[in-house]
Order: sequence, then structure tokens, then C-alpha cells
Amino acid sequence: MDEEKRKKQVFQFICPCCQSVLWADPITQQVIQFKKGGAKKKESLEELLEKEKKRKSEFERKFEATAELGKKKKKKAEEGFKKALTEFEKED
Repeated sequence: MDEEKRKKQVFQFICPCCQSVLWADPITQQVIQFKKGGAKKKESLEELLEKEKKRKSEFERKFEATAELGKKKKKKAEEGFKKALTEFEKED
């Protein structure tokens, strides 16, 4: 088989996971060539540290908000209990 015809029969496709380009021979069903795809952009150490600081501060903010909500619920429950207790004492 002539080399030009063989090249026309080769399939080219892109890997959905790593974005590498693969060329496969349809007859042998083997990858005959590949080219590594565009990998994720690597972040610098400073960017990673900044991202971690933001994540940590967001976590702390959410924790404080949750603690405050818990305090409000507890206070509301205590007020309801006191109100029910005074109403119960009035009925006696």
C-alpha cells in the first residue's frame, strides 16, 4: 500500500481526558503516533497561597455565621421556653 493512501486512512482524534492528539491505524487498531495535549496551566506558588488564604478566610466567615445562627436559635428557644413556663404557671 502506498504511503499517501495509508496516511489518508489514519484516524486522528483527541483524548477527552488529557486533550492529547492521537493517530490510529484503522487496520491494526493501534496508536501509531501521539502528541501530548495542552495540560492545565500551572499556577505559581504565590497564586496557590493566595487561593488557600481566600479559602481559609471564607471557611472562617462561614463558621462564624453558623455559630451566630446557633446562638440566635438557642436564644429564641430559651425565650419560647420561658414564655411557655410563665403561661403554665399562670394556669395553676
